[in-house]
Amino acid sequence: MPTSSAPAPYVVEESIGYLLGRTRAQLAKSLDDALSSHGITHAQGSILLMLMSGHFDTASQLARELYIDAAAMTRMVDRLVKRALVIRLPNGADRRTLMLQLTSEGSALAEQLPAIYLGARERNFAGLSVEEMGFLRSLLRRVLLNGEVAESSR
Repeated sequence: MPTSSAPAPYVVEESIGYLLGRTRAQLAKSLDDALSSHGITHAQGSILLMLMSGHFDTASQLARELYIDAAAMTRMVDRLVKRALVIRLPNGADRRTLMLQLTSEGSALAEQLPAIYLGARERNFAGLSVEEMGFLRSLLRRVLLNGEVAESSR
């Protein structure tokens, strides 16, 4: 009996991209719900966490890392500045660039975020073993690395 070599039909709901996107949206909603009592969104929380890490200190760095357009990043930072969670400081080395820094209130909130984010992760990944979480993490890192390699070869 000959077997067909035709590819399986494409089913959007079963595609990896769709599943990753839906998973991200579900995590974002879960975080938005958890952070609503603090008056911030998951995207704003991510900015606070990234500033707290010390690896990022400009809006352009954050926009690149979070894959958010510059205008949207500016609006988010404006909201955080208005809430007195972040301040903008002149960059002594480059007057065109403003540095971002957490205020004491922003630092206090940022210190609470890891526990909130872990709680959302536990709710959304309930039932996955430590090994499964490690495997998922390693697969996602490989996908990210593949994308970085492909991007750098252009």
